[in-house]
Amino acid sequence: MWLGWGVLRQPTAVTASAAEAGSAAGSSSLRIMLKGAGTSGLNPKALLLYFSLFPQFIDPAGGWPVATQTGLLGSLHMAACAVVHLAVGVLARTVLRTRPSAARAVTRASGALMIAIGGFLLVERLAG
Repeated sequence: MWLGWGVLRQPTAVTASAAEAGSAAGSSSLRIMLKGAGTSGLNPKALLLYFSLFPQFIDPAGGWPVATQTGLLGSLHMAACAVVHLAVGVLARTVLRTRPSAARAVTRASGALMIAIGGFLLVERLAG
């Protein structure tokens, strides 16, 4: 709920470039990229994927060592995620930059949904 309130209180604006966004926030493009990679890398879903999905695709009796199979699957997954995230980011930036009203609507809807989901989880927690 706090995050949703923060989004509604201070909505972000779409800037012309990452360099402008970096200079406005006092960060470089590299720092922004490293922050995003760190946030994504610390996501516990990555470990969940590794421990739940990858083992069923690894054949210990296969021709390749288990470490090689694991590395190949991990690299393939990272490459696919990079392509998808890059495409979503570029398309979102393009659409939201050309339609500032859409950017404001998305920001308001995101903030409101965060507050609603937080409220729902709070009620569930108190009831349970």
